[in-house]
Amino acid sequence: MGDYNEDTAFLGQTGPHFWITFMLLNTIFISTGFNGLYIVFVGAAPEHRCLVPEVNLTAAWQDAIIPVTETDGREVRSQCRRYKLDVVRNLSAEGYAPGTDVNLTGLEQENCLDGWSYSKDIYQANIVTEWDLVCDDQWKVPFASSTLFVGYLLGSLISGQLSDRFGRKKIVFISLGAQCISVLMQSFSLSWRMFCIMYLFVGASQVSLYISAFVLGTEVLSKTLRVIFTTLGAFLFYGIGYMILPWIAYSIREWRTLLAVLSATSVVYIPLWWFIPESPRWLITQGRVAEAETIVREAARKNKVEAPLVIFRGYESLPPSKTYTMLDVLRSKNVRCITMMCLVLWMAINVGYFGLSLNTSNLSGNPFMNCFLSATIEVPAYVVSTWLLKRCPRRALLSTFLVIGGGVLLLIQFIPPSLQYVALALEMTGKFGFTMAFGIVYIYTAELYPTVLRNLGMGICSSAARIGSITAPYVIYLGTYNKALPYILMGSLTIGSCVVNIFLPETLNRDLPETLEQMQEWQGLCCGAKKKNCRYAENGGSGNLHKQNEAKSDLQSLTL
Repeated sequence: MGDYNEDTAFLGQTGPHFWITFMLLNTIFISTGFNGLYIVFVGAAPEHRCLVPEVNLTAAWQDAIIPVTETDGREVRSQCRRYKLDVVRNLSAEGYAPGTDVNLTGLEQENCLDGWSYSKDIYQANIVTEWDLVCDDQWKVPFASSTLFVGYLLGSLISGQLSDRFGRKKIVFISLGAQCISVLMQSFSLSWRMFCIMYLFVGASQVSLYISAFVLGTEVLSKTLRVIFTTLGAFLFYGIGYMILPWIAYSIREWRTLLAVLSATSVVYIPLWWFIPESPRWLITQGRVAEAETIVREAARKNKVEAPLVIFRGYESLPPSKTYTMLDVLRSKNVRCITMMCLVLWMAINVGYFGLSLNTSNLSGNPFMNCFLSATIEVPAYVVSTWLLKRCPRRALLSTFLVIGGGVLLLIQFIPPSLQYVALALEMTGKFGFTMAFGIVYIYTAELYPTVLRNLGMGICSSAARIGSITAPYVIYLGTYNKALPYILMGSLTIGSCVVNIFLPETLNRDLPETLEQMQEWQGLCCGAKKKNCRYAENGGSGNLHKQNEAKSDLQSLTL
């Protein structure tokens, strides 16, 4: 059997082919940053109060009809109640003055029977103002956010198998088109239910796009660019799209127009079909060696190097490789144990990451600036994580930043309301920690799974992570009852996940597994009874296996 890295070594590590592919794949991730968290603005609740219809009320009663309540130590107007209109109208007609002639606390109250009046200082229109998703219907906003993450779950479950079956490139562009159409149709939603249904398709297409493009990059790029792509490029360009989102939302305050504009940005990616190649590695696993060789020869032409007469030796007679399913990830005890621990980590990290991301509209200050700061803090996080991943053990890094992210959240509850900027700084520090952990867990998981299961394994972990992200909007919703509760829950869960991380195998300076059997040599808490096998795995295997894996490593060899 041939060796892909040795067979394509003549291409070099850089050159026009690799750099162009690197940049084009990264630009795709900008669209995921656009469309990932627009619910922060589309579903934000502006200042509101009960609508008072045009009735004969004096100016004093017009102002006093909304009760005053105490929230966080300060008096504010009620957003969901008013004094009974008939009673107030009679008192006004009889000439009574509120607060002097009439004790307001003794008046009957009622719900906002005539709807609500919304402030337009920040948002001209969004789903909250259009469908009155406040007070008793306030739960519908986190539910809408959760439908995005349910879509993430469904997309993660199917994208890996579709990509392994039909090819990385096809699924990337099908997902891109589906994302564009879903967001556009969502902008025409006639009801909250239709909005949620379309949000489901937005989430499924978006996560399918992200995972497929991520795997395509790991398999197409050279060793030199691969680690930059997997630890910095994909996340950084997602962050760039996330940073641009609040500026677009600031310019377009009406939610339907905003979604239509975000949808239209996907159209610019159509020409990339003719410039981004299919994965030659995947083609070889399907027995399509001639097609893989054609792609590599085109890469040699772009890099201005001469390709040998026969590029892939020993592959010609190979039948298509075995098709793996989710059952293969759970069949072996060792693989099953590693998978379960990864699932816990991904869930905890996603609760914290998306919880803080969705909470930006609830923070003090300008929501657009808060969102921009939340996105900007991700840039240094990805840069630092890339630098650290080349030098530091994965387990220690991941545990450190989980402790930072979770510990800061536990501290926020002790900050008094008067020090809101200190609380904001701590929240951004927590976002930094979770972003670091988010980037590390991606590369860590990719290094744990073998090539034949890498796309499927990451898809399953991403699916489990959606359980965390689905619950994140409801964790934030608990803040309406107690502002400290979301931080306590997210912080405690994150700190607890550090315990699980301790027992995962270390992958620094280890060769990536290519087959399922090689993955089973990774040892952690699930180390088998035979100590000889554990020592064998810790030493990287026999000389022949080490030589084979050294040439075939997709990610790990770049971190040396």
